[in-house]
Amino acid sequence: MDIVVTGGRGASGRWIVDRLAGDHAVTCIDQELPEQGGYPDVEYLAMDLTDAGSVFDALTTLNPDAVVHWAAIPVAGTHAGVALYRNNTLAAHAVLSAAGRIGTRVVQASSDGTYGFFFAEETPLPDHVPVRESHPLRPEDPYGLSKVVTEEIGKTVAWRDGVPVASLRPTWIQEPGGYPCRDEAYVSDLSAGAGNFWSYVDVRDVVDMVEAALDADFEGHEAFNCAGPDNALGEPLVELLREFYGEVPDNCAVDGDDSVYSTAKAEELLGWTSDHSWREAADEAVPAPEM
Repeated sequence: MDIVVTGGRGASGRWIVDRLAGDHAVTCIDQELPEQGGYPDVEYLAMDLTDAGSVFDALTTLNPDAVVHWAAIPVAGTHAGVALYRNNTLAAHAVLSAAGRIGTRVVQASSDGTYGFFFAEETPLPDHVPVRESHPLRPEDPYGLSKVVTEEIGKTVAWRDGVPVASLRPTWIQEPGGYPCRDEAYVSDLSAGAGNFWSYVDVRDVVDMVEAALDADFEGHEAFNCAGPDNALGEPLVELLREFYGEVPDNCAVDGDDSVYSTAKAEELLGWTSDHSWREAADEAVPAPEM
């Protein structure tokens, strides 16, 4: 396929470009061009993705088979809230609208921040565990809210233009050999990971889900949780919840050290399962892609 990847020079975006460039014609659109020229088989465009005219011009010229929209300010607290919200929502609107107009399928980065757990003033317990994609979205912060709006844009484009749009909701992304969710400060302090209930996902599993979503046969807009096969502490999740929060949701059906997030929907519709646990990946020697 001819695939456009936005944000392909970012921390997880580079892993996506590295994987897709092996089998597809990839154009990476980001704020700046790589200093050393980037991958030899990848084309690069420098662009402000909040500029809808530039985005429309680029995508109609390239006319790709698919767009992987991965560009965003990826976390709250690093920018003024209004700037983060503006950047993420306007970029999503520009990219997805242009993709829809030319009939191009979309896979985009959403986040488990949509649920509103991590950046809440007081982290609420989920309504049910495991957390399924149908769980209410209640973000209190600009980042989580921007991702809710991004998904709503995906729904609009899918309905209006008849293209499939997959919104992936990764939890805390880890790179092999550099798992901060296994640092001593994290594993020795129960509060360190309580905001997302000690969940994580390996970047290679994220890339696998992107590939699966590009190939999957579905219609409309679908959101998918993207999480590792277990929790980062390796302890029974029910016991962790009870120890930290003093209670567990009434609707609670997890076994052992399961992740708080259900990925059953991704398995059913995408044929995807998470293959990488911290037990092996935290010390794995896998070089990160270099742009």
